[in-house]
Amino acid sequence: MTIPNLSPGALQGLRVVEMGQLIAGPFAAKTLGDFGADVIKIEPPGAGDPLRNWRMLQDGTSVWWQVQSRNKKSIAVDLRNPEGQAIARQLIAQADVLIENFRPGTMEGWGMDYESLSRENPGLVMLRISGYGQTGPYRDLPGFGAIGEAMGGLRHLTGEEGRVPVRCGISIGDSLAALHGTIGVLMAIYHRKVNGGKGQVIDVALNEAVFNVMESLVPEYSAFGAIREPAGSALPGIAPSNAYRCADGVVLIAGNGDSIFKRLMEVIGRDDLGNDPTLGNNAGRVARVKELDDAIERWTRMHRVTDVLSQLGDAKVPAGRVYTAQDIVEDPHYQARDMILTQKTRQGHEIQVPGIVPKLMGTPGQVRSAAPDLGDDTDAVLTELGLSAEAIAQLREKKVVA
Repeated sequence: MTIPNLSPGALQGLRVVEMGQLIAGPFAAKTLGDFGADVIKIEPPGAGDPLRNWRMLQDGTSVWWQVQSRNKKSIAVDLRNPEGQAIARQLIAQADVLIENFRPGTMEGWGMDYESLSRENPGLVMLRISGYGQTGPYRDLPGFGAIGEAMGGLRHLTGEEGRVPVRCGISIGDSLAALHGTIGVLMAIYHRKVNGGKGQVIDVALNEAVFNVMESLVPEYSAFGAIREPAGSALPGIAPSNAYRCADGVVLIAGNGDSIFKRLMEVIGRDDLGNDPTLGNNAGRVARVKELDDAIERWTRMHRVTDVLSQLGDAKVPAGRVYTAQDIVEDPHYQARDMILTQKTRQGHEIQVPGIVPKLMGTPGQVRSAAPDLGDDTDAVLTELGLSAEAIAQLREKKVVA
């Protein structure tokens, strides 16, 4: 659907300076921008954020960039140059939030440690996303999302037993870190505005963001010495919940609630299992999970995916097929919930992009502007800082800005 013209967002008036690149920091800034924050992205002159050239390009620009950098302004400033650092400090002095995802020590090397910045702006909230955090013995090691996924425990569980662990196909570690960072920003802003607090640093480590969603991994090890192992498409300890082959594809079925299990067994013609008192709770079903999975798949193999989903839907048993990008874009439910938006790029192309999550009923998010070309807003932002056209021209001649 076409991007609607909505009212101001929930974060209208929040000023954000983004100094990160690639995924984690920019994803956090994108999330804030979707809900009305004014985001100024500082990029290096010349190439800009490397994400501009990642994966598939349209007219020389990544289509991923169109999602990650919507609702942002771009200024091209050389942060290795003292004059460029001075411009950044001016912007930060007027900001509510600073986001960076460089290796620890980089900001300090530029004279932009939090202590110095907060002297000029005591209310500043600084989100710092890095591989291993700002402290600890690993702080100086380079860390990407994939490494955080491994250290956080996720990779060990992803894949088939006895085989090399696989990744989930996206940079989930970076995105989890970004979302944790976004939550931290909102909590810090709330504390500042409601409780009269000062600004503060939010320290997010990629591995810790992954580790935070690892459910019972550590308690099970602590209590029982149990180390959870990869289990393919199943969910260990919860049954039945798995992927099952059909005559023409695969379905996922979550029949692990007590009453849901009975309804599932009725659908597949196995009332004997559904009425078996030893299978009336999860513990009993886990003990016989292979028997249950085999019984379910004997039934699914006899039917097409659409028939399986229809019968299970009528019985109120949670089930779904595996969606591709085409399935998502064409799905009427995604469309009805404005999860597929049509956005016009700065190059004039119309492109479909993901909608906005979460959905606020009173102050919904919106795409207010397309992802910027490199340095699109340099002159406008520097003029707002009080620089004259002549001063900007001199900075550009010295390649401090572009």
